[in-house]
Amino acid sequence: MSILNKNDKIAIVACSNGQPIANKFKIDNLLELLKKLSLNPICSNYIYETTSPFNGAAKDKGKAFMDLYRNNEIKAIFDISGGDLANEVLDYLDYDYISKNPKPFFGYSDLTTVLNAIYSQSNTPVYLYQIRNLISSDSENQISNFTNSLLNNEDDLFKFSYKFIQGSKIEGTVVGGNIRCLLKLAGTKYIPDFTDKVLLLESMGGEAGLMSAFLNQLKQMGVFDKIQGLILGTFSKMQENNITPTIEELVLSIIDNPDLPIAKTEEIGHGANSKCIIIGKNISLFNHKFK
Repeated sequence: MSILNKNDKIAIVACSNGQPIANKFKIDNLLELLKKLSLNPICSNYIYETTSPFNGAAKDKGKAFMDLYRNNEIKAIFDISGGDLANEVLDYLDYDYISKNPKPFFGYSDLTTVLNAIYSQSNTPVYLYQIRNLISSDSENQISNFTNSLLNNEDDLFKFSYKFIQGSKIEGTVVGGNIRCLLKLAGTKYIPDFTDKVLLLESMGGEAGLMSAFLNQLKQMGVFDKIQGLILGTFSKMQENNITPTIEELVLSIIDNPDLPIAKTEEIGHGANSKCIIIGKNISLFNHKFK
C-alpha cells in the first residue's frame, strides 16, 4: 500500500526557522510541482519569517501542526524548514493523539528534534527527508524517487548505497539524524532510548573540533555502548573542505570499539541527492563481501 495516493491533501509546515520572504518563489515552485504530481498541498500559516528567524510563537506553531495532524483529509505532513527553532514546539505536540492516529511526517536537519521526539513519545515511525529536494539540483532523480516510492509503493527513495568502515552487518531500529540537533534532546524526556538501536548521524556545518565535541558528548552519555550499529551520513562541510582528521577517522578514534559495526553513506544528509531514512523502523545493512 502506497504512502500517498493521487489527489491526496498534504500539509506543508515550518516548525523550525521561518522561510525568508525571498524564498517565496522557490516555495511556490515546490507547491506547483506537487500539484503536477497530482497532490494537493496546503500550507500552515507559519511558513515565512515575521521577525527573523521567527515565524510565530512556539505555542501557535505547535497548535497549527496538531490542527493539520488532526485534519483527516491531510494524509501526510512535510516540514520545509531547518535552522535552530524546531525544539520550541515539542511541548505543544499531542503525542498521545499522534500515537493513536499515526500519519507520515517528513523533515530533516533541525527537525531531527521533532522526529525523534515523536518516535520516542508515541512510538510512531517518521521520515528523515526534505521535500525541498524536489526542486534541488538533483530534482529529476528526486522527483522520480519520490513519485515511485510515495505514490507507487516502490523503495527507490529508501534504498541508499553504503560501505562498511568496520564490521559486516548492521540491524536494528533507526534513531538519530543531524548530530547537533539530536543533542538538543540530551537531558530531556524527548531523547530516544538508544538501547539496541541503529544510530544515524549526519551534519551540514561544523569542522573537526565541533564534531569531536559532539561525538564525545554522545560517548559520555553512554550512547555508543548501547547501540547495535552506527550509520554515518554526509558531513557536508568536513567532506567538501577535505578536513582532516576525516569524520570516519574521528569516529573510529573516539568510539574506539572494533566490535561496533559502522557504515558510511553519501546518500543521507544535506546533499541534493539525499534519500529518505525512516526513524523508528528496522533496517538491515550487510557488507556484501562477507554476506
